[in-house]
Amino acid sequence: MTAFFVLTLLCVCVGLSQSLITPGKQVSRRNWFGQVASATAVVVATTTGVNVQPAFAVKATQEDKDKANILKGYNRLNFLLDNWEEETTVCKTGVDNPYLGCDRTPVKVMDYLGYKSTDDPLFRADRTLRRLGEAVESDQEREYMDAMEVYTERSESGSGTAYISSWGESNPGGGKDRVDMFIERSKKDVIGCRDSLKTAIRILKIE
Repeated sequence: MTAFFVLTLLCVCVGLSQSLITPGKQVSRRNWFGQVASATAVVVATTTGVNVQPAFAVKATQEDKDKANILKGYNRLNFLLDNWEEETTVCKTGVDNPYLGCDRTPVKVMDYLGYKSTDDPLFRADRTLRRLGEAVESDQEREYMDAMEVYTERSESGSGTAYISSWGESNPGGGKDRVDMFIERSKKDVIGCRDSLKTAIRILKIE
């Protein structure tokens, strides 16, 4: 049985190796090792009756979670941009005076970019994108890296600009117009984040 096991596994590895050199068919090292691990598990189960879970099974679960968070975060940014005025405005109410006026608020911008809660899908999204980048094919690595860098830069800028706007009325010469100006500036950064995530989702084939 041992000889049969070795021979079968050798045949599988040789077959998979052909995929690395077959013209027109690109397979990353990570995917190749994953295929070998899966094939090994199948061979072991067939020859010994023992069900072996590949070592990358846990990582695949993390990968699925990362992809889900990126997609959810992308959809949330679309919602924020589609409802920008409503989401960045808060109206005050009171017992004696049911309408005290409405003001622009930057808090929602930081919320949607993942800077207010560790449970947000975009919390530390730069690390999430970096992990997912390990599965990107070599011919798309540059485009993916560019999208990841743009996201990180725009995310930090958008959150920072939104934070500055929260102090717009407190600073000398400040006022509601200054708050509005910084919030609208942060919108451009949110658009940049949304677009870079769209690129990453396309490359990663997330559905």
